[in-house]
Amino acid sequence: MIGNVSQNIRSVIITIFLSLCSGLSAVSFMLLTNLIYNRTILSFSFHSKGFFMLSSLAVIMGTSLIAGLLLKFISPEAAGSGIPQVKAAYWKEMGHVNLKAGIVKFLAGALSIGGGTSLGREGPSVFLGSAISSNVSSLFGSGRRQQRGPSVVGASSGLAAAFNAPLASITFIIEEIIGDLNSRHLGSVILAAVSGAFVVHAVIGRQPAFKMASVADIGWNHYLIVPLVALVAALVGIAFQKWTLTLRSRFQKASHFPLWARPLTGGLATWLIGVSLFILTGKLGVFSLGYNDLSAALNNDFPWKVAGLLVIGKLLATVVSYASGGCGGIFAPCLFLGGMSGFFIAGLCSNWLTLHPSDHIILAAVGMTSCLGAVVRAPLTSLLIVFEMTHQFELVPGLLLGTFISQGTARLAGKLNFYDALLVQDGHALHKIKPPLDIWSWQNLPVSAIANYHPVVVSSTDPKELKMAIEKYPYNNFPLVKDGRVEGILAREKIKGFLSSQGELEIWPAAFCYEDETIKEIGNRFLETPANVLLVKRPGDEQLVGLITLHDLIRAQASVEE
Repeated sequence: MIGNVSQNIRSVIITIFLSLCSGLSAVSFMLLTNLIYNRTILSFSFHSKGFFMLSSLAVIMGTSLIAGLLLKFISPEAAGSGIPQVKAAYWKEMGHVNLKAGIVKFLAGALSIGGGTSLGREGPSVFLGSAISSNVSSLFGSGRRQQRGPSVVGASSGLAAAFNAPLASITFIIEEIIGDLNSRHLGSVILAAVSGAFVVHAVIGRQPAFKMASVADIGWNHYLIVPLVALVAALVGIAFQKWTLTLRSRFQKASHFPLWARPLTGGLATWLIGVSLFILTGKLGVFSLGYNDLSAALNNDFPWKVAGLLVIGKLLATVVSYASGGCGGIFAPCLFLGGMSGFFIAGLCSNWLTLHPSDHIILAAVGMTSCLGAVVRAPLTSLLIVFEMTHQFELVPGLLLGTFISQGTARLAGKLNFYDALLVQDGHALHKIKPPLDIWSWQNLPVSAIANYHPVVVSSTDPKELKMAIEKYPYNNFPLVKDGRVEGILAREKIKGFLSSQGELEIWPAAFCYEDETIKEIGNRFLETPANVLLVKRPGDEQLVGLITLHDLIRAQASVEE
């Protein structure tokens, strides 16, 4: 009994320590990003337009170049938001996130976002927190196979510190990363979110992310506009997702375009659009987070027609910035796009309906939660994050209605949210295995409970097909299936050797199992092939229906033992 109490106290202390480390990293990232932006883009905007154009171009291209070089030569996996990588690490690598990638994410992200590129800092904060926590946990005896808990602890603390929104941080980890309200890590996630909020309160203060005018005099007419705002904001989010994925695919296929130079495309696009709108309107919203202009809109101190122009400009700049391989997230751009969409529609509709000043603010907030919700498909997170960032209870009815409409609209547009679509595009379709809570039950599970029924196969040894397979998918082994018959297993390294030397391609023998066999029965069968892969058949049918890798088996069993 005393031993259990001591172990529980030790776990709490370790969780708090990891959370504080992750929260401090997120706050440091925030302060550095803000410092770079304030000393460059924002400071330059107070000078002449000619000076602003030249100096902002030098900064955004210089920071994009440095970020591109860091990504190319040190850690390519640090590109993008970071949240899909954390999700993949949780399900495929037992939570381990590369610390080197986290350090590059910190440097490249701060330079990119602080230098003006249209991306957000919340995704990098999640990745950075997860990387720090999963690696620091090894100092307390956590092995490579026991880092799921530390990973989500760091992610929760990092997001809570980045947004000053602990409740939204908890729901996001549950909705997007873990996907299970009954997870054994839930208590640690809650404690981590509280610790992350404590860090940001201690370093920066208790103020919300956006200082919003008090919402007091509220009319009923704005409820007639809420469905329209939610629909438009959701459609903007859907357009962002589809355009970004399409353009990103084209960048990935452009092998002649060096990786280090791609972030320059996003920086240049942001500069061209941002400078044009700055000269036209005097607003900087296209650059970086855009929070200054969004805060002005949430205080009714912004021209509604300009809000419409910024939606178009910010959308295009963010699509190019993310698709080209920039280092930054999409939370801030989505909040900006949704907020400005709602504010623009409120201003437009005020020509026909009587809307109070508070109604404009509420509609802007509805747009924020609707656009973000349509992209990440995490309704509770989208609602809570706007509420916590503004601290206005009067927003809740409108946010609830907007969330409902945006989720329905997003699901009509496709099954996958932005993060899952990115993973699929990169060949990382997640095979989520949730085993029983004890080893005996786990060993007696049938193969069908954990088999991957969507295996990637190759149908010939043609060099073009083989090259396409290893470029599109990150897997180490590919079943070779000709005319419905399994010929063997092709290893990634053997394919690479074959493509480089054009020698003979080695085909490993395949080992099989049936889907009604138990996990215990098939354990030793992995030794029958050097590929450590078992191909799954149905009894009485020799057709390949799925596969199981030794890595899948080990990580699933490790999650039981954890």
